[in-house]
Amino acid sequence: MRKPVVLITGASGEIGHGLIERLSESGNHTLVTLDVRELSSELKGRVHREFVGSILDKSLLERILAEYEVDLIFHLAALLSTRGEFTPVAAHQVNVEGTLNLLEFAQRQGESHGRPVVFVYPSSIAVYGLPDLATKAAAGKVQEDQFLQPITMYGCNKLYCEHLGRYYARHYRQLAAEPRAGKVDFRCVRFPGLISAVTVPSGGTSDFAPEMIHAAAKGEPYACFVREDTQIPFMAMPDGVEALLRLAAAPRGNLKQTVYNVGSFAPTAEDIRKLVRQAFPSAAITYKVDTKRQAIVDSWPADVDDSAARRDWGFAPRYDLHRAFGEYLIPTIRTRYRSDSPTL
Repeated sequence: MRKPVVLITGASGEIGHGLIERLSESGNHTLVTLDVRELSSELKGRVHREFVGSILDKSLLERILAEYEVDLIFHLAALLSTRGEFTPVAAHQVNVEGTLNLLEFAQRQGESHGRPVVFVYPSSIAVYGLPDLATKAAAGKVQEDQFLQPITMYGCNKLYCEHLGRYYARHYRQLAAEPRAGKVDFRCVRFPGLISAVTVPSGGTSDFAPEMIHAAAKGEPYACFVREDTQIPFMAMPDGVEALLRLAAAPRGNLKQTVYNVGSFAPTAEDIRKLVRQAFPSAAITYKVDTKRQAIVDSWPADVDDSAARRDWGFAPRYDLHRAFGEYLIPTIRTRYRSDSPTL
């Protein structure tokens, strides 16, 4: 018999690290992971089976389908925004074709064991595209259905995959003789910038915030690539992981929509610089604006309206700006680089 498991793609990334820790600590889940990179030695011991390979490899997905009974998928694998602009075709292949492969995999899983497969998908504020700074200032907290004109390949990919997920959940093969929708229970979190104290930033356009902190902790100078008045929403990584878990566990009947904004705090780049300087007074943080990356960040909202997530599934972030820095980011990152220092 096939073994019931939770499947996590992109498991070696920033979100995957926290998600594996939380799920393994609960003791209620058998975890199978899929990533192009091997898991760290710390994470290997927390999972039942690790597959090293690509979500574009359909034969590998067939193996997983044959060996395991999957009721819950966290599809984290993605090529992020900055890298996506240098390799847009590769980004489309990974972000869209890979997601389509996983949705079809979930559909077949649901058909084989007769239960809907919960498919949890992290999207991004990159799906938004505000036309100018005046509109951004006037918009305030942006709702899920506003300003959906992304200007990056990553944003286009994420927005399209939100629609693909809705199609699989509600309209899959709607002209077939027998209805086949309802086998994929697609649930999407639209994340702001995520800041992790555990992993190093890896290619996101919102990474100016974590890059500031990590550079300061290492005693390295940092030139921030956006203006000091740049404002977008952020979230501490533990709250991001909690949002995925809470949405996955929510009763289907409580969910009034497919895609949900989540947010926590929305500082300017200068707000972040000041907090980092308070913790590391000698930190050398300057501004060297990259006009192309600045234009991308300017197209994202200053903040998001996450009232639907709070209403439908009890989203409630633990960390506001000052708690995120004072209780999570600064202490954890400071300890990380102290322990990396050679003993004298």
